[in-house]
Amino acid sequence: MKSRHTRESPQELEQRLGYHFNDPLLLTRALTHSSYAHEVAGGNLDNEPLEFLGDALLGCLISERLFRSFPDRDEGHLSRYKASLVNAEILAAKARRLGLGPHLLLGNTAERVGARTKGSLLSDAFEALVAAIYLDGGFEAARAFLDRQFTADIRGLTRSGLADERDAKTALQELLQARGEPTPRYQILKESGPAHRRNFQVGLVLEGRIAAQGRGRTRKAAEQSAARKILLALRETS
Repeated sequence: MKSRHTRESPQELEQRLGYHFNDPLLLTRALTHSSYAHEVAGGNLDNEPLEFLGDALLGCLISERLFRSFPDRDEGHLSRYKASLVNAEILAAKARRLGLGPHLLLGNTAERVGARTKGSLLSDAFEALVAAIYLDGGFEAARAFLDRQFTADIRGLTRSGLADERDAKTALQELLQARGEPTPRYQILKESGPAHRRNFQVGLVLEGRIAAQGRGRTRKAAEQSAARKILLALRETS
């Protein structure tokens, strides 16, 4: 099934993914938002269960890759590396790079409000895609796909991605303190999603204004995302 938003064929998308589906319906389901399933397809299966499975697969396979890539690192370092790679912001960026947005199957209301470019939907679709590849081709297929997507990111960790080996919130706080600037605050702007898959949108407040926003599956992850944005911006200008 092709989204009405794109003229590109599923085969062209598969070429970018580097994976050909034996069961093309799995790819379709991975790209089917609940709004489409309910409004257009008469209750057909959406991608939410695949998101659940994909989230677990990402955690497992990225953890394995980090364990093998950094055998001398302790649990704390590996956890911070993982958090810097597996978060809604990064997954949405990868979904955009793969061109998943135009292929999403959305309901009429979601289409009208521009949900096709929404980061949370794109990150969810990426997770669902990982699960679809796993169900179609097994662990090795999913592992190979994630290796293609994350190899450069993992190599970057040894250079600058987490050069100070501290979480973004701590690194940002210490940098601001060194500059004599006030400590940032974090406030929840929005919570959405079912209880087992909450999405948090957090604002990072500096000097009374929201300087950055972050999203994540937990409040902590969303705060880290917001802190990372400010930290990168400050480092680029320093």
